[in-house]
Amino acid sequence: MSAMEAPAALAASEDEAMTQLFSEIRARRDEFGRQRFVPREFISRLKKLGVYRAATPQCFGGSGLAPTAFLQLIEKISEADGSVGWVASFGSASVYLAALPKQTQAKLYADSPDLVFAGGLFPIQPATQVDGGWQVNGTWKFASGCKGADMLGVGIGAAVPGQPGAKPRTAVLPPAQVEIVDNWDVMGLCGTGSHDLRVSDKFVADEWTFIRGGVPTIDEPLYRYPTIAYAAQVLGVVNLGIARAAIDEINQMSGGRVAITGAPKLADRSYVRIEVAKAEAHLRSARAFLYEVTHEVWQSILAGKPVTPEQVSMLRLTAVEIARVGNEVVQSMFGLAGTTAIYNHHPLQRYLRDAAVVKQHAFLGEGIYDGAGAVTLGVPPMPGFL
Repeated sequence: MSAMEAPAALAASEDEAMTQLFSEIRARRDEFGRQRFVPREFISRLKKLGVYRAATPQCFGGSGLAPTAFLQLIEKISEADGSVGWVASFGSASVYLAALPKQTQAKLYADSPDLVFAGGLFPIQPATQVDGGWQVNGTWKFASGCKGADMLGVGIGAAVPGQPGAKPRTAVLPPAQVEIVDNWDVMGLCGTGSHDLRVSDKFVADEWTFIRGGVPTIDEPLYRYPTIAYAAQVLGVVNLGIARAAIDEINQMSGGRVAITGAPKLADRSYVRIEVAKAEAHLRSARAFLYEVTHEVWQSILAGKPVTPEQVSMLRLTAVEIARVGNEVVQSMFGLAGTTAIYNHHPLQRYLRDAAVVKQHAFLGEGIYDGAGAVTLGVPPMPGFL
């Protein structure tokens, strides 16, 4: 094999491995949904795909994956299953950990750069500040992927002495010190395992706490990308994948059997063709908006320019827009399928419920439009938006 042929062969091998993985996700998504979490053995497969080193500092073996590339990866995984895509999206969570002291991060990644970090930040629980750290107690909600995590985080105290308008502090603990309250019983994204976390009277040293969205201690481009905006984007992009799967499902159904009422096949109905075309246009437009803005901000960061409030606002706007459009596309495809889609075993049932749950996330609510509109019009946005 020549030197030129080797990279092509390697790329083909990687594509084949990814195709096989996505097929396995589709084959096992019912299993993940029934047990209400993605098992650790499958998380290890995502590690091999590079999901959990994407946001690890390069100085500790991370891949330095650009936001656009990571978002595309999560989008593709979400086509196979929204729950797995959602859990994989937290491969970006190491951007939070970049605010830990560098010595702490060295310990964190000592064994491997493929670190799975999950956590429940809210509701913020008061913690007692003691000599050298914090005494932590409380229960936190929505710890997606917690059953497959290598480290867990919980939100404590809301204030930092001498820092007005401080952001929440996160305490990082090993899973052995945290109880997972198995209560994830929901209509969609059932496989994310977003259970509650409970900590009972544990001491967490200062060096194992950080300010969420705080100043990173490592100077690499990824940690200059707006943290909260990125967290919203990796969640919103799940709906792009789900919506694509929904359109594909209608495409597969369109040439199938004639309806039980004797009505024409889906592809022979003008209203179906019109709605599918509109869905395609809406989805591609929202997707282009996401990747255009993300690329522009990333290139600006690489050029050494500071991120502006307007750029943060646009990034947050992309996240809420793709979540909304993805949800609407899925609803439209579900409607086109008619009574066929009302059965629990039908894929569009899953897509409908999963996409609706993505849209319900606090980072992706209607209030984000208000914040973005405020920045556009030059008035102060709601607290915490920027």
